[in-house]
Amino acid sequence: MPTPQEPTHRRYAVKTPYGSLRIVDLALLAFITMTGLLAFLNLTFRSQGPASTMNSINTQHWFSLAAKQMDGSSLPIESLRGRVVLVVNVASRCGFTPQYKQLQELHDRYSSRGLTILAFPCNQFGGQEPGEDTQILEFCSTNYGVTFPVMSKVQVNGPQADPIYVHLKKQSPGLLGSEAIKWNFTKFLIDQNGNVLTRYASTTSPSDIARDIEKLLPPAA
Repeated sequence: MPTPQEPTHRRYAVKTPYGSLRIVDLALLAFITMTGLLAFLNLTFRSQGPASTMNSINTQHWFSLAAKQMDGSSLPIESLRGRVVLVVNVASRCGFTPQYKQLQELHDRYSSRGLTILAFPCNQFGGQEPGEDTQILEFCSTNYGVTFPVMSKVQVNGPQADPIYVHLKKQSPGLLGSEAIKWNFTKFLIDQNGNVLTRYASTTSPSDIARDIEKLLPPAA
C-alpha cells in the first residue's frame, strides 16, 4: 500500500517563508552593496576634479592677500611666490617668547635658500603683546636680534581677524577641526605654491620645524 504523502500545503507552509526570507535578504544586501559601491565611485570621481580646482582656488587666494608692515606699507603675498613661508603669531611677554631666538636661527640658516618668516604680533592671548608697533620692533631687535619681517599688530581670532589668518586657519584647522588659534607662537608652514601644509602648536620649537623646511628647499650650494 502506498506511503501516505504529507499534504502539499503543509510542505510549502514550512519551507516557503524561509526561502522567501533568504531571497529578500539577498536582494536587500545586493541593493545596499550596489548603492554603496555607486556612492563610493561617485564620490571618488567627483572628488578628484573639484579637489584640484579647490586647491587652485585656495592657492590663488593666498597669493591675493597682503600683510600690513610696521611702516604702514603693504607686503603683497604674491611677492613671496616661489618661497617657503613660515607664519607665526608672536608676543613679547609670553613664556614662548624665547622662540624668537630659534626663529632668527631659521632665518639665518634658510633665508638665502628660499625661506621667509612672517611674524604677526597679537595681543589676544593674555594681553601679552600690549606695546605699539615701534615698541615691539625695538624689543625684537634688541633682545633677539630679529631681522626677519615683523608685521604690524593684528588680531588672529574673532570678527576682526586678519584675512591672512582667516585663510590659514581654514586651510589648516587645529585639534578636532577647531580653526581658532589657541595661543601665541602658533606656526603655519606654506610651500612655494601657496599650499598650507602644517599647523604647529605653540609648544613646537622652531628648531623642530627645520627638518620640514629642509624638505621643501633646494639643496644647499
